[in-house]
Amino acid sequence: MTKIRVLVVDDSALVRRLVTTALSGAADIEVAGVARDGLEAVRMVDELRPDVVTLDIEMPHLDGLGALTRIRDKHARLPVIMFSTLTERGATATLDALSRGASDYVTKPSNTGQIADGIAAVRDQLVPRIRALAGLRKLTPGAGGPIVRRERAGRTPPPGPVSALLIGCSTGGPDALARLLPRLPGDLGIPVLVVQHMPPVFTAMLAQRLDKVSQLSVREAAEGDEVCPGEVLIAPGDFHLRVRRGAGAVRVSLDQGPQENFCRPAVDVMFRSALEVWGGSALATVLTGMGQDGLAGARQLAAAGARILVQDEDSSVVWGMPGAVASAGLADDVLPLEGLADRIVGTVRRSHAA
Repeated sequence: MTKIRVLVVDDSALVRRLVTTALSGAADIEVAGVARDGLEAVRMVDELRPDVVTLDIEMPHLDGLGALTRIRDKHARLPVIMFSTLTERGATATLDALSRGASDYVTKPSNTGQIADGIAAVRDQLVPRIRALAGLRKLTPGAGGPIVRRERAGRTPPPGPVSALLIGCSTGGPDALARLLPRLPGDLGIPVLVVQHMPPVFTAMLAQRLDKVSQLSVREAAEGDEVCPGEVLIAPGDFHLRVRRGAGAVRVSLDQGPQENFCRPAVDVMFRSALEVWGGSALATVLTGMGQDGLAGARQLAAAGARILVQDEDSSVVWGMPGAVASAGLADDVLPLEGLADRIVGTVRRSHAA
């Protein structure tokens, strides 16, 4: 069996130990080397040619952002996973890294005093990402092989004008959103709800960044927010986002119910909730992401006649979530990221003109 070779980069000896120990338990992964700062990391990438790099953000000599920039200059497609802290500073640096081409990120354990807990936390976050980014993509445990797109058949006619745009994404999602949302016009005329798999603090910072570059107003959703045309509401980290209709308005409801697909917020939760409010008049879009969150909800939306678009494999960082929907025959179309905005706008405009 060919193993996935990982270069671990961190200036903390404890974190290096946590990561290397966590990875040593995976039979298909081996630690190709360890580096203590960004300069050493750049040199070792050239020497070792690893399959994946885990990269700390705050390091001496050359920090993670600087190292990432140099690595990307020579190795444009090498998967790089950033190690971040659950702080505003960590979130800012992580979003900077994702905008510079980092593939994904994991958060450092908050309590590294408990070694066993720290190792388990790193393993649970890191190993699936390494496997997905190294190309070992699986829709479900034990299901290998290529993901095959199926045409959507026997669709129920859409029930009138599009009422809301629903977007679900995970790995690679922040960059995809930063490229998609600015291309949606300010007069789109419908509300937009987004579930991006991210922890608290990160989602608030992401919303602030997207608001600066988008014609639509973008903010992190809060309990009781009215869902209005021209606004993009992003589910806050660690909270499911649902919508409910009452007293002539649609409002946001947030909760910390059980995780779904190992996620909170979960795309499936939002999709099901939106179905109760808008039925098949919603337009669902599934962007790049690991796993299959959104598949079950997309199946219910499709049965009600909702229009469903997904990002294609070539433009996705990981074609797990969109691939699951496409392979189930639920997508009306599978499009490159650069073509999704035009299709969304065209679909909304045509539905309202009919």
